[in-house]
Amino acid sequence: MHADSIRLTVPARGEYAKTVRMTAAQLASRIGMSYDQVDDVRIAAEEAFVYACECAADTAEITFDFEITGSTLSVRVGPLPTSCMPQAGAASENYAEFILRSVCDDFSVEHVAGECVLRLTCATAALPGDTVA
Repeated sequence: MHADSIRLTVPARGEYAKTVRMTAAQLASRIGMSYDQVDDVRIAAEEAFVYACECAADTAEITFDFEITGSTLSVRVGPLPTSCMPQAGAASENYAEFILRSVCDDFSVEHVAGECVLRLTCATAALPGDTVA
Protein backbone atom coordinates (compact mmCIF):
# COMPACT_ATOMS: atom_id res chain seq x y z
CA MET A 1 0.00 0.00 0.00
CA HIS A 2 1.28 3.45 -0.95
CA ALA A 3 1.97 5.87 1.91
CA ASP A 4 1.50 9.64 1.64
CA SER A 5 4.16 11.68 3.43
CA ILE A 6 3.77 15.25 4.65
CA ARG A 7 6.55 17.23 6.33
CA LEU A 8 5.88 20.29 8.47
CA THR A 9 8.71 22.30 10.02
CA VAL A 10 7.82 25.11 12.42
CA PRO A 11 9.73 27.35 14.84
CA ALA A 12 9.83 26.00 18.41
CA ARG A 13 7.56 28.76 19.68
CA GLY A 14 4.08 28.47 21.16
CA GLU A 15 2.34 30.51 18.48
CA TYR A 16 2.88 27.61 16.04
CA ALA A 17 1.01 25.03 18.14
CA LYS A 18 -2.23 25.75 16.27
CA THR A 19 -0.53 25.16 12.90
CA VAL A 20 0.64 21.72 14.03
CA ARG A 21 -2.67 20.89 15.69
CA MET A 22 -4.78 21.86 12.66
CA THR A 23 -2.52 20.03 10.19
CA ALA A 24 -2.75 16.82 12.20
CA ALA A 25 -6.53 17.15 12.60
CA GLN A 26 -7.03 17.68 8.87
CA LEU A 27 -4.96 14.61 8.02
CA ALA A 28 -6.88 12.51 10.56
CA SER A 29 -10.18 13.68 9.10
CA ARG A 30 -8.92 12.90 5.60
CA ILE A 31 -8.50 9.20 6.47
CA GLY A 32 -11.98 8.95 7.92
CA MET A 33 -11.34 9.16 11.64
CA SER A 34 -14.39 9.87 13.80
CA TYR A 35 -14.85 13.25 15.47
CA ASP A 36 -13.54 11.84 18.77
CA GLN A 37 -10.51 10.27 17.08
CA VAL A 38 -9.71 13.53 15.23
CA ASP A 39 -9.87 15.30 18.59
CA ASP A 40 -7.42 12.76 20.06
CA VAL A 41 -5.04 13.35 17.13
CA ARG A 42 -5.33 17.11 17.62
CA ILE A 43 -4.47 16.69 21.32
CA ALA A 44 -1.57 14.34 20.50
CA ALA A 45 -0.09 16.78 17.97
CA GLU A 46 -0.22 19.65 20.43
CA GLU A 47 1.27 17.63 23.28
CA ALA A 48 4.07 16.38 21.00
CA PHE A 49 4.74 20.00 20.04
CA VAL A 50 4.83 21.05 23.71
CA TYR A 51 7.13 18.11 24.54
CA ALA A 52 9.47 19.09 21.69
CA CYS A 53 9.44 22.80 22.60
CA GLU A 54 10.46 21.99 26.18
CA CYS A 55 13.60 20.29 24.81
CA ALA A 56 14.46 22.63 21.96
CA ALA A 57 16.14 26.03 22.06
CA ASP A 58 13.89 29.03 21.36
CA THR A 59 15.66 29.51 18.03
CA ALA A 60 15.20 25.88 16.97
CA GLU A 61 12.76 24.41 14.48
CA ILE A 62 10.67 21.30 15.05
CA THR A 63 9.92 18.90 12.22
CA PHE A 64 6.79 16.77 12.07
CA ASP A 65 6.82 13.97 9.50
CA PHE A 66 3.27 12.73 8.99
CA GLU A 67 2.70 9.47 7.11
CA ILE A 68 -0.69 8.18 6.04
CA THR A 69 -0.89 4.48 5.27
CA GLY A 70 -4.44 3.28 4.74
CA SER A 71 -6.31 4.13 7.94
CA THR A 72 -3.22 4.87 10.02
CA LEU A 73 -1.59 8.22 10.73
CA SER A 74 2.00 7.95 11.96
CA VAL A 75 3.94 10.96 13.18
CA ARG A 76 7.68 11.33 13.72
CA VAL A 77 8.76 14.43 15.66
CA GLY A 78 12.40 15.38 15.57
CA PRO A 79 15.25 15.10 15.67
CA LEU A 80 15.38 16.70 19.10
CA PRO A 81 18.26 17.07 21.56
CA THR A 82 19.06 13.93 23.54
CA SER A 83 17.95 15.82 26.65
CA CYS A 84 14.41 14.80 25.60
CA MET A 85 15.11 11.18 26.41
CA PRO A 86 13.30 9.98 29.53
CA GLN A 87 15.71 9.57 32.41
CA ALA A 88 16.48 5.97 33.37
CA GLY A 89 14.84 5.13 36.65
CA ALA A 90 12.65 8.23 36.63
CA ALA A 91 9.78 7.83 39.07
CA SER A 92 7.18 9.20 36.70
CA GLU A 93 6.73 10.41 33.16
CA ASN A 94 6.02 14.05 32.40
CA TYR A 95 2.50 15.32 31.74
CA ALA A 96 2.92 15.40 27.93
CA GLU A 97 4.03 11.75 27.91
CA PHE A 98 1.02 10.79 30.02
CA ILE A 99 -1.36 12.50 27.58
CA LEU A 100 0.40 11.04 24.53
CA ARG A 101 0.18 7.51 25.92
CA SER A 102 -3.52 8.11 26.61
CA VAL A 103 -4.60 9.42 23.20
CA CYS A 104 -2.28 7.55 20.80
CA ASP A 105 -2.49 3.90 19.78
CA ASP A 106 1.29 3.84 20.13
CA PHE A 107 3.77 6.37 21.52
CA SER A 108 7.51 6.13 22.09
CA VAL A 109 10.55 8.30 22.70
CA GLU A 110 13.49 6.81 20.85
CA HIS A 111 17.20 7.46 20.70
CA VAL A 112 18.23 7.44 17.03
CA ALA A 113 21.75 8.28 15.85
CA GLY A 114 22.53 10.44 18.87
CA GLU A 115 19.22 12.31 18.76
CA CYS A 116 15.79 11.98 20.31
CA VAL A 117 12.72 11.20 18.18
CA LEU A 118 9.07 11.02 19.24
CA ARG A 119 6.92 8.46 17.41
CA LEU A 120 3.13 8.50 17.53
CA THR A 121 0.60 6.29 15.79
CA CYS A 122 -3.16 6.79 15.59
CA ALA A 123 -5.42 4.48 13.58
CA THR A 124 -9.09 4.60 12.71
CA ALA A 125 -11.30 2.17 14.54
CA ALA A 126 -15.05 2.33 14.91
CA LEU A 127 -15.82 2.78 18.58
CA PRO A 128 -19.29 2.76 20.16
CA GLY A 129 -20.55 6.34 20.40
CA ASP A 130 -18.04 7.79 17.92
CA THR A 131 -19.41 10.21 15.36
CA VAL A 132 -17.85 10.61 11.93
CA ALA A 133 -15.95 13.87 11.37
